[in-house]
Amino acid sequence: MKEISTKELQKLLDENKDINMVDVREVDEVAEAKIPDSVNIPLGLLEFRMHELDKSKEYIMICRSGGRSGRAAQYLESKGFNVINMVGGMLAWEGETE
Repeated sequence: MKEISTKELQKLLDENKDINMVDVREVDEVAEAKIPDSVNIPLGLLEFRMHELDKSKEYIMICRSGGRSGRAAQYLESKGFNVINMVGGMLAWEGETE
């Protein structure tokens, strides 16, 4: 599974790269803070909502510490998606939140 650090993701955002981010935390966790432009699909709903994702795009998976997003990335990868896990999750994120 491919991984990206929070610093690497911040650099891509600073360069205004076209990035697709999926936050797999629960709705109440995301309400506290999320990375701007990330889409919230809670891990438990991923199986039912993966039709919202495009297999031709790359997705960076985000959660609180990197565990759930790792599971989400493995699952989506097994279904043919191109995914990257953000290591350390929101606990390690030092960038902007909304």
